[in-house]
Amino acid sequence: MDLKGIRVKKILIVDDEPTILLSLSYILSNKDTTVITCNTIEKAEEALSQYTFDLVIADIRMSGIQGIEGLELLSYIKKLSPETAVIIMTAYGSDEIKKEAYGRGAFHYYEKPIDITQLLSRVHNLGISLPF
Repeated sequence: MDLKGIRVKKILIVDDEPTILLSLSYILSNKDTTVITCNTIEKAEEALSQYTFDLVIADIRMSGIQGIEGLELLSYIKKLSPETAVIIMTAYGSDEIKKEAYGRGAFHYYEKPIDITQLLSRVHNLGISLPF
């Protein structure tokens, strides 16, 4: 909670692309929202063990051609903290992966490049304030 009694929201962004981490962190950070970024699944799991997040935005493929680490992370998050909203994103999407993501509890699924206006609208609909 901050000094006004408002609970600061926490967002975790997980992606192996530094530009995604930097740009989303910049767009979503403000006095009412703390953003933590991780470039590996292991670092994300460590952050998840330390904090409860209101939202996780995660890439599906963090390494390799067949990587689906983001889906495994989604399952881990939903087991650990079912109330945490998870937005999945990928540059290698398919109807099968989309169905799997929703089946595991994703709040939303995006194929890259992401429409940032739509993403911000979804974040705002979760009750997370935006810096503008």
